[in-house]
Amino acid sequence: MNKALAIKTSDTEEELKGILELQKANHAASLSSIADGFVTVKHRLVDLKKMNEIAPHIIVKDGSKVVAYILAMTPESKEDIPVLKPMFEQFNQILYNGHKVSDYEYVVIGQVCVDIDYRGKGLLDMAYAFYRKTHEINFQFAITEIATRNQRSLRAHQRIGFKEIHQFTDELPENWSIVLWDWS
Repeated sequence: MNKALAIKTSDTEEELKGILELQKANHAASLSSIADGFVTVKHRLVDLKKMNEIAPHIIVKDGSKVVAYILAMTPESKEDIPVLKPMFEQFNQILYNGHKVSDYEYVVIGQVCVDIDYRGKGLLDMAYAFYRKTHEINFQFAITEIATRNQRSLRAHQRIGFKEIHQFTDELPENWSIVLWDWS
């Protein structure tokens, strides 16, 4: 790893703005091709701040630039980002080990992104290891949904240890895979 790279929790408004810059550059609507991965949700700074106060986001910085992030979201924030409500509704219906997902203490991977110039260098694996270390004391597992057309993200999450527990199609229609990383 480059000596200038640092994996840490997001602590400042500037770091949150760095997340938003990286998010904007990698949003599906901003890309000419989605083959290398993409993000689908556009967050507002106020929402990122609120989410970060509940459970900190993990970032990778190269000097002062945010080059990767993993957002943390809990059920407390589900009303703040309306586009994610269907995911939380799924958690009230689907079972994991015989119990509804919503019955567990879990953290949602609110979004993951690695700058295109930093992909393939192991940053995601290192960031996820730090994410787990940061959050496993309060949560039983991490869970998220990934658009099934985002094959790069699906493969990366499988490599980390996420397992698919459900698929659904929303009203857009977009097909989603709900994946879970059990920390027990």
